[in-house]
Amino acid sequence: MSKGLEKFKVSNSFTFTVNDSLEEVCNAPEGSAGIFIVYAVAADEKELIMVGSTGTVQNDGTLKSKNGGLYDKIVNGHQFAKTGRKYSWPAQMKLENIESLEVVWYETFNADVKAIPTAVEGEVLQNFLDQSTKLPRWNVAF
Repeated sequence: MSKGLEKFKVSNSFTFTVNDSLEEVCNAPEGSAGIFIVYAVAADEKELIMVGSTGTVQNDGTLKSKNGGLYDKIVNGHQFAKTGRKYSWPAQMKLENIESLEVVWYETFNADVKAIPTAVEGEVLQNFLDQSTKLPRWNVAF
């Protein structure tokens, strides 16, 4: 985990199992920009398996975010196939025998803090790479 994440005050998490609706359990805000970190949870062990982000900072310092922000990126963003995570995550969890996911999200660009979402995502991934010599298993590339 990245040490710098404490500075992001707008943050929360939720748990997702194959029997849940990702649309219902996701508590990330719409219209926001930031990162999300996904952990596979089994008993009392957590493994970081993915880091994602959404939101682009323009050259005038303003934020360009897709309408649905973090919520939409988590729920409808494509992963493993050309289909939204609300469908691909449960299928992948079954394939990998993952009991549940813990998703922690951070708003990295708002009135209080101005951190470029992809830069923060890169920092978290770099820390992971430094510790494990590879990227999290659900991150294809960065």
